[in-house]
Amino acid sequence: MISVTLDQGQVIQVESGTSLQELSKGMNVKYPIVAAAVNNEFKDLLFKVHEPARIKFYDLTSQLGLSVYVRSLSFLFIRAAREVLPNCRVMVEHSLAKGLYCEIKGGHLTGSLVKEIEQRMKEIVDADEPFEKIRISKEEALEIFERDGQLDKVKMLKFLPHPEGNIYKFGWLYDFFYGYLVPSTGYLKVFALQFHLPGVIIQFPMPENPEVIPKYVPQPKLAQIFFEAERWAEILGVNTVADLNEFIVEGNLPLLVKIAEGLHEKKVANIADEISAHKDRGNIILISGPSSSGKTTFAERLKIQLMVNGLKPVSISVDNYFVDREKTPRDEYGEFDFEALEAIDLDLFNDHLTKLIQGYEIELPIFNFITGRRELSGHRIRIKPDQPIIIEGIHGLNEKMTYSIPKDHKFKVYASCLTQLNIDDHNRIPTTDVRKIRRIVRDHKYRGYSALYTIKIWPSVRRGEEKNIFPFQEDADIMFNSALIYELAVLKPFAEPLLKEIGPENEEYIEAQRLLRFLSYFLPVDSKEIPANSIIKEFIG
Repeated sequence: MISVTLDQGQVIQVESGTSLQELSKGMNVKYPIVAAAVNNEFKDLLFKVHEPARIKFYDLTSQLGLSVYVRSLSFLFIRAAREVLPNCRVMVEHSLAKGLYCEIKGGHLTGSLVKEIEQRMKEIVDADEPFEKIRISKEEALEIFERDGQLDKVKMLKFLPHPEGNIYKFGWLYDFFYGYLVPSTGYLKVFALQFHLPGVIIQFPMPENPEVIPKYVPQPKLAQIFFEAERWAEILGVNTVADLNEFIVEGNLPLLVKIAEGLHEKKVANIADEISAHKDRGNIILISGPSSSGKTTFAERLKIQLMVNGLKPVSISVDNYFVDREKTPRDEYGEFDFEALEAIDLDLFNDHLTKLIQGYEIELPIFNFITGRRELSGHRIRIKPDQPIIIEGIHGLNEKMTYSIPKDHKFKVYASCLTQLNIDDHNRIPTTDVRKIRRIVRDHKYRGYSALYTIKIWPSVRRGEEKNIFPFQEDADIMFNSALIYELAVLKPFAEPLLKEIGPENEEYIEAQRLLRFLSYFLPVDSKEIPANSIIKEFIG
């Protein structure tokens, strides 16, 4: 018998070799447990405990637990789709409308076929079939995937240095997944499929309510920008990490960088052209986007392109309109909530904007972050009709921030980092991972923060985005995708040493190890290859 300490401090005695799945069955929980951490090492429920350990279980109320659930659900979808449409190729693409968007190649998809796939998924769930994890050599894995026509995995495995690894067997189907699965399909009871031409959205519950599928709300603008990202990937000939690694090995990266940067510059120029074509609006340009989406560099590049078009833009910082510190609202933890809309003096901000648009002079304020008070700057400005005002901030898409300005006097831009790269057909790269790695590198270089600190505060950053940014993204007039197809290869040498500093005594060790495994798929690239005005320079310097 060995002693096991559970998350709440309870110590129990169990037989050596007891699986986490067996342990979880004895827990009094509201929602099914899907994974666990053993001494801050993330494990699937099939893991067996052989020595004293601290164990923390995860259900669907956690992002870690939800990621295991969604990954398992995607495997279930892949198998069901291939049984309904034999010889088809399933592509797990990206998140969309609080679900996972997938495409099926080699079959004419219809609404009735989607219902048939969903029904087959439910049958497999009712049968409670196991996901079997098996350890095999690289040669065996290559043979299995080549025989099944999964050539994307064959290509990816050739770049992995390890002589053996884990793959999953699910009935007749073998697959590789970057991360763990639940033990069996009986865990996957809550899901639905939504036909979204030309693909399917796998719907699943959210952490705030793990028993209910959220209402489907279409996101046509976001879907369009993802489609554009996919088209860019096709233009570049880089759809997977293995494709990117091939470019690096063959010495073709400089050309890839030039094309990727050229596509960015063309997009910025197109946005500037559209703004210039509507300069009669009064031209308040509002730029918003989540953390590390490249808003600052985008705003600078847009400013240059507007000047090319004969305009003379001016920039106003929303940060200088913060209310005095004692008036700042607090969050549910009693901490100052600087991301709340109420942290801005909206009346003063709107008064200044309306005066500027009408040709009056104003004195810009400046916020003293040391004293926590707003002061007069002595800097007075007045704008002419050919001078659009650029305002960058997280609330830019929220009409309440510029309530006194009519909609037809505003041009809203949503900047985000929607990567067009996947590890392979079935392992997508979450856009939040790219932003997180960007921020880890930038926080260390410019703010002196450790990777541990950045990972620790990330959930709070995400909560702020869910509240203040994402609900308004479809209100944008145009979206700009700041992702660069090659950037993770450039970020790797900067991020890896920072992540390796996080030890197993920290809860954030789990996330650090996951990100290190993720980065291990990429071959590194020297940042000297990158042009000075690239968005990635905002993070690496």
